[in-house]
Amino acid sequence: MPWVFVLIWSTGFVVARLAMPHAPPLGFLAVRYTLSVICFALWMLISRVALPPREQWLHLVVSGVLMHAGYLGGVWSAVKAGMGAGTVALLVGLQPVLTAVWLSATAGSQPRVSARQWLGLVLGLAGLTLVVWRKLGVGEVTVQNLLFATGALIAMTVGTLYQKRFVRVADVRAASAVQLLAAFVVTAPLALLEGEPIRWHPDLIAALAWSVLALTLGGSSLLYLLIQRGAATQVTSLLYLVPPCTAAMAWGLFGEAFTALMMLGMALTVIGVALVVRDGR
Repeated sequence: MPWVFVLIWSTGFVVARLAMPHAPPLGFLAVRYTLSVICFALWMLISRVALPPREQWLHLVVSGVLMHAGYLGGVWSAVKAGMGAGTVALLVGLQPVLTAVWLSATAGSQPRVSARQWLGLVLGLAGLTLVVWRKLGVGEVTVQNLLFATGALIAMTVGTLYQKRFVRVADVRAASAVQLLAAFVVTAPLALLEGEPIRWHPDLIAALAWSVLALTLGGSSLLYLLIQRGAATQVTSLLYLVPPCTAAMAWGLFGEAFTALMMLGMALTVIGVALVVRDGR
């Protein structure tokens, strides 16, 4: 199951690459959020799942806006603006590093970031620089799409920390429905400003179906089940493979460059993330 989860998660960036020639990013995401909320609502109705306590709604709204509207909006906008799926995956893949460093620096009576974590952070940034620097030279990475991707990284990091701090454990279907509804409320007005129509190409329909059924319903639910069954550590370790897995998919499907230098950069980043996030014991 962990391997299936990682493969599903990796397809999220590839799906963005598939859909973006045919729709504006926020317009697509608004439709995705709508269909996802409907699916979760039906699932809750069939399973007789209650809504989260009212005192948790505000926290779910904040985390939903950050982790869905902010993160996905940034990722899909970066892809729409020309950044490759593998590059986006690598950049936002630094989120566990930022989260772990922040928690290490703020936890306990004597907070500190260990030497191992600093080494991992340096390696991760060095690997990212190797990949992004080459992309800058060929025009794939621009100031605009780099800002979009960086915004997604920051939104996901802050959203994760906020959810860890304020959101209590709840049924994943009910919590996801509230979060996605909040993401839709924020995204839909912005989508109206894009000015580009949605063209219902078969690739777009396939991307939308996969995004709703596999990524939102399947990926989120599978992660919840794995954590419930005590496999969180295994999932975290396998998540290091998402950027290279995404890059390999993008190379095979879209012909995105996957050079030896990029492989070296991704390897350094994967090692860096592992050093920062792994259990110090």
